[in-house]
Amino acid sequence: MTERRIVIAGTGSGVGKTTLSIGLMSALQKRGLSVQGFKCGPDYIDPTYHTAVTNRVSRNLDSWMLEKETVVDIFKHGSQGADISIIEGVMGFFDGKNPKNNEGSTADISMITESPVILVVNCASMARSAAAIVKGFQLLAEGPNIVGVIANRVGSEGHFNIVKTAIEQECNVPVIGYLKRELDIEIPERHLGLIPSIERGELDAFFDQLGDLVRKTIDLDRLLELSVAQPLLVNHTASSIFERKKESFVRIAVAKDAAFNFYYPENLELLQSYGAELVYFSPLADEPLPENIDGLYLGGGFPEEYAQELSHNRVVKDSVKTAIEKGLPTLAECGGFMYLTESIETTDHSLFPMVGLIPGNVKMQKKLAALGYREISGQVGNFLINEKERARGHEFHYSTFHCDEEVRHAYETKGMRGTKQEGYLMYNLVAGYTHFHFASCTEIVENWIEKCLQGKVCL
Repeated sequence: MTERRIVIAGTGSGVGKTTLSIGLMSALQKRGLSVQGFKCGPDYIDPTYHTAVTNRVSRNLDSWMLEKETVVDIFKHGSQGADISIIEGVMGFFDGKNPKNNEGSTADISMITESPVILVVNCASMARSAAAIVKGFQLLAEGPNIVGVIANRVGSEGHFNIVKTAIEQECNVPVIGYLKRELDIEIPERHLGLIPSIERGELDAFFDQLGDLVRKTIDLDRLLELSVAQPLLVNHTASSIFERKKESFVRIAVAKDAAFNFYYPENLELLQSYGAELVYFSPLADEPLPENIDGLYLGGGFPEEYAQELSHNRVVKDSVKTAIEKGLPTLAECGGFMYLTESIETTDHSLFPMVGLIPGNVKMQKKLAALGYREISGQVGNFLINEKERARGHEFHYSTFHCDEEVRHAYETKGMRGTKQEGYLMYNLVAGYTHFHFASCTEIVENWIEKCLQGKVCL
């Protein structure tokens, strides 16, 4: 018995992996196939595209944040019932945590999942040279299984045939299709309004058009042939993170709307697995915290894009502030952290009052403020993760936090540029820019639920 799975890898960022992945998902859906999407790395945005196209929740596969067994566990769980899994790569094929090895790269994920690889090459302004690029990717490492190539941004069908001839002769892999440099479609910008646009179905027509374009110039039958792989072997000595450990005995409120939606599905599923009932609410709709809750999760997202609306929603702001001040065990990541400060200043210098719990202000800027993986250990008083425990996650934000008072940090993070004290700790609140992946340290979940239970007993 075989399975179908394929990695869509790129020679670098910006070569068209996302466009092509979405197009392939749409085209295969039109064939009546059930398609499962995955994304290499910690990206929150691209999986929303996958989910919208396939109607199946897309998941991240990250070999730096997670153990290999966990990556396989997530892949097997997510791909159940699908006819084919499409794994969209991140950056260039071999780009990851360390320039000296494949850790955290698309190549690493392809080897862990034992998946065939389609390499996407930007062939603009080149002909035979495209074969040299493919040959280099073939020779750099022995493990990855590059089974085919798709040429992107070709000028014409004639240009494609030249590239195809060169690559197939020199690299001995099929070139199964192409996309033109100027597609007959207006590709929407991947801007911060993406989430609500997808949720309203405004990109459905784009997905359909892109799927039609892919069907015209890419050999889907060949793709399906190349995607055939042997079933992945599962380590049965390790329990799945998706196994139900306990029945629900605490309730945790989760902010979920267009402003707050950056959650790894596994984070939420792990909370449920260890005994939490999740109750969703919308700060953007000015919904107060649900009744009878024992904890609160404020995830990341785009509060700056909805700063005016959020600033006016006093009911939910007062509800959140009062609950945290009373000791509600709370995790606020990135956008959730920003929401709890005194105000958010947007790039046009407009100032919008937020919850006002954390002293200090957030200022948006047009350039990245932080980007990268983080290894995390707690500080004294952090109920979520202590000084001896280690979790992994990442930072990605365009804002900076400014506070005139001395900050009691929540945790210490180690990244490419060294170690720093980060986050904010008060009451039973752990807040900061860092996004945690709970599957990297399930003690986080157990600690949080235990704290929720203590509060319930005290009441």
